[in-house]
Amino acid sequence: MESRSGIITLITDFGTRDAYVGVMKGVICTIRPSARIVDISHEVPPQDVAEGAYLLEAAYAWFPPGTVHLVVVDPGVGTHRRAIALYTRGHLFVGPDNGVLSPALQQERRFVHEISDVDYALADRSDTFHGRDIFAPAAAHLASGISLERLGPAIDDYIVLDLPRPLLKGRRVEGQVVRVDRFGNGMTNIPRGMLRRLGEGPFVVFLGERSLGPLRRRYQDAAAGEPLALIGGDGRVEIAANGASAAELLDISPGIPVRVIVSS
Repeated sequence: MESRSGIITLITDFGTRDAYVGVMKGVICTIRPSARIVDISHEVPPQDVAEGAYLLEAAYAWFPPGTVHLVVVDPGVGTHRRAIALYTRGHLFVGPDNGVLSPALQQERRFVHEISDVDYALADRSDTFHGRDIFAPAAAHLASGISLERLGPAIDDYIVLDLPRPLLKGRRVEGQVVRVDRFGNGMTNIPRGMLRRLGEGPFVVFLGERSLGPLRRRYQDAAAGEPLALIGGDGRVEIAANGASAAELLDISPGIPVRVIVSS
């Protein structure tokens, strides 16, 4: 296992109005004062485990090896759901065993452990704030260099979400919108690499039965207020509108089918 980068990333559904995120950071800094904490997002819709998983998938690979990624979207807090930590592809992950860590758990080589050793949690633990009492301490200790094995036993019966995956069918790729960002862009599950398997293009994108025309390079390649499709910053097909909200303009929501075909 690589040395630790000293970075801990955070994804939660806590928002920033309350003290929850700050308290977690206080616990981390108490255990690992030199930790560099990076906020990926605290605006996951409450209890939306799938949204947390999509944000983790979009973000974690941009950090250096040895980074610890802490994700707390935990509708089952206080129940018998487990706390887990894992290592894969040079990164460490900490969170509840409810599928929110699915992007890491789906990697070919992964090492998954239950977090059960009380020596690596706070002495006084509540039934409603495991982000503070269990997950933040575990992440801080991992960032300090302890091994996964010290947190608890290896497990292989963890929960993985059945996240929708795009399909290659002849000369088209079929996927769907999986989330809508704050700009109203429809983020899909169709990666750029899958389009390369169709050939050189040109490609035409459909949202449901509506054609959005050819795949564009920039938002400004469409007229003001006009919808378009392009490859977004996360390397996936994105449904957008130049200077407007595609979600409002096209009534976009997660689950709407998206097709990319080779224009003949």
